[in-house]
Amino acid sequence: MTLSRRRTLQLGLGAVAAGCSGIERQPVRASDNPKQTFSMAGEMQLKQRAAAKGLIYGSAASYSSLKQDPQFAKLFAETCGILVPENELKWGALRPASDRYDFTQADWMAEYAQQNNILFRGHNLAWKHFNPDWLEGVTSRNAEQVLTRHITTVMKRYAGRMHSWDVVNEAIAGIPSWRSDGLQTSPWLTMLDKDYIDIAFRAAAAADPKAMLVYNDTALEYEKPEDERTRSAVLALLRDLKSRKIPVHALGIQAHLDAAETRFNANKLRRFLSDVASLGLKILITEMDVKDQNLPPDRELRDRSVARTYEEYLSVVLDEPAVVAVMTWGLSDRYTWLAETNPRKDGLAIRPLPYDENLGRKPAWNAIARAFDAAPKRS
Repeated sequence: MTLSRRRTLQLGLGAVAAGCSGIERQPVRASDNPKQTFSMAGEMQLKQRAAAKGLIYGSAASYSSLKQDPQFAKLFAETCGILVPENELKWGALRPASDRYDFTQADWMAEYAQQNNILFRGHNLAWKHFNPDWLEGVTSRNAEQVLTRHITTVMKRYAGRMHSWDVVNEAIAGIPSWRSDGLQTSPWLTMLDKDYIDIAFRAAAAADPKAMLVYNDTALEYEKPEDERTRSAVLALLRDLKSRKIPVHALGIQAHLDAAETRFNANKLRRFLSDVASLGLKILITEMDVKDQNLPPDRELRDRSVARTYEEYLSVVLDEPAVVAVMTWGLSDRYTWLAETNPRKDGLAIRPLPYDENLGRKPAWNAIARAFDAAPKRS
């Protein structure tokens, strides 16, 4: 691994003690230090530490968690400077029928954000997944009209209240493609070919000229074949969009990380970030979390490894001045999508986020705070 200019980062393979309650032997970081506490100074919240450096910190959350859990809603408002609805602005939530919209939950979340002086962020307007069944009846003859009308209707409803929108989500996503441009199969690609990306961004710019328009993707972090392929294809896509003056303003990097993953190359990531910034684009870390299901059962070890992964990654990306925001995909282990999509084989609760299931701060919180404190101040 390449060295950060602020701290030495060491990764490696460590032996896991045999007989780990059904857990297979897995790589752990040789640099694990049981005495490491991720200590930091002061009591400022994460959003305040980020703001002190000209950054935004926030998180995704669901309508139900904020509406039905007052303790969590209070913590969210204290900690976060921006709110991202997890699913409530996706097609499947907003469009129960082709001729009907349901903004009930999204409107409530927009109001919650406004009442708590939190920025509001939209996710997303065109994606392969989470689409309503009726979309299967749309054809190439009317697909552009359907896509444009949806984007226009949704974005105008929140115009002036949105910090940013993920206009197109995961057009590449590390998935092997038969196409030379790396675009993966999706309903929109099938109906409109790659033009759907242009159509979406142009419609978005017309509907809300003040919102930051983001292309958002995953599998951009590691030195793995799928990540290398995604970085190359995403960079080519962004260069093409910019060369044709398509109104894209930023790249969203999801940053779904893995605490057991050792293939992290800081230099390659820095180079990629610099290449994106050279196009005049901002960069947002949009969905950050750290999986621990491939680590041994020991909770303290897992918490240290997760925290170290946060700090190591952020120490690299925050060196790039074009990075303007960091968002975790969830604030507390009480509410994390990874509990269903990436559970541990031993049945132990996963611990991927800054706060635990009891809403207490974890080493991951300290690690994020330390990364913000060490980040260069944005001018």
